[in-house]
Amino acid sequence: MLVLDTSALFYWTLDPLQLSATARQAIQEADRLLVSSISIWEIALKVKRGTLQIPLSIEQYVAKLQRAAQLEILPVDTTTWLESVALDWEHRDPADRVIVALARQLKLPLVSNDRKIASFFSNMIW
Repeated sequence: MLVLDTSALFYWTLDPLQLSATARQAIQEADRLLVSSISIWEIALKVKRGTLQIPLSIEQYVAKLQRAAQLEILPVDTTTWLESVALDWEHRDPADRVIVALARQLKLPLVSNDRKIASFFSNMIW
C-alpha cells in the first residue's frame, strides 16, 4: 500500500513516463494506492487557473479515478487536519502538509518527487 502525492497521482494517471522507474515499479507492485482528496482539490484548482492542462474535464478525470480498482481517494478527516497542523515543519502549503500527515498517520511510504517533502519526510519513493 502506498500514498501518492498530487504530482505522482497526476503522472501515474496522465503522464506515466514522468514517474521515475522506481516510482513506476512501486506503483505497479502496490495492491492499493491511496490519495488524499486534497489532491483532487489541488488538480482542480490548477486546471481552473489554467496552470495545468488535462485532456478531459476535471469531472471526467475524477470519475476515471473513482473507477480505478486499486485507487482509493480518502477524505481529509479531522484527525488528518489536526496532524497536518501539528507537524513540526515550516512548510506552509496546506496540500503538502495534509498529504504528509496522511502518510505519517497511516505509516505508509509516500510516492513524491517533491524536495521540500523529502527534506522532512524520509519514507518516500521516487
